[in-house]
Amino acid sequence: MGLFKQMKDMKDMVAAAPGAIDQANQLGASAQAMAAQQQAAAVQAMAAQQAAVASAATGPDFEPINGVSLALYAEISRDLAAVNHDVTQAPALANAKGVTSSDWDAAVAGWNARVQTTPAVGQQFNALYTGR
Repeated sequence: MGLFKQMKDMKDMVAAAPGAIDQANQLGASAQAMAAQQQAAAVQAMAAQQAAVASAATGPDFEPINGVSLALYAEISRDLAAVNHDVTQAPALANAKGVTSSDWDAAVAGWNARVQTTPAVGQQFNALYTGR
């Protein structure tokens, strides 16, 4: 008697398998769609944050220091990577961009202070430095 019940149970399970597979496929598709929506929302949020940072990049904290704008400061800072971040090479890199050594020293001190005290300056510097 147990053998026939097992066979019937097996037959029922095989009959139900296509439905279970379809349900699993639907769940997988739903999960993929949800992941795509979350990724799109994250990209949209990041773009909105970057736009807010860019639009907030005005005011006295963003004024050039000794003729060195935040964009130029980020560019020269990024150029340091080519010389293994050897800060002793920074004045030469600045000179190549038309910035005197004394103006560069003042810009370094000033921009570093602003980055530490004004989060919007730090965010804008990061965006310029990383090219985002």
